[in-house]
Amino acid sequence: MSSIKDAFGSRKSFLAGNGVSPEQIWQAEKKLGLTFAPEYREYLSTYGIAAFDGHELTGITKSDRLNVVAVTKKAKERYTDIPADYYVVEQVGVEELIVWQSGSGEIYGCAPNYKLEKICNSLHDYVVR
Repeated sequence: MSSIKDAFGSRKSFLAGNGVSPEQIWQAEKKLGLTFAPEYREYLSTYGIAAFDGHELTGITKSDRLNVVAVTKKAKERYTDIPADYYVVEQVGVEELIVWQSGSGEIYGCAPNYKLEKICNSLHDYVVR
């Protein structure tokens, strides 16, 4: 499997932060009571937060609008049947779509009145699709 850097490198318009420390990642996991998938941890340590081609991914940032902890906690209040090891990687304004990643790495989506459906096998696949 290619790295997350390769995935983002394939995007035409890509903006990112500078990455965060392992301690910051661990603190976010602790606040959510879960463990991020290895590639999401790689994404956080490399970029911290990123946007590409109209997508804004969650990450570790001071902005609650894009902070994985704040966004996931808020989404789980609304979607109470989401598995415990899922966290939000993107909120899409269109139809209020929420894009989740499981602790094992698969990407799922759901929206109000729609059930959770698998979108991709990994964050890498989601970024390059």
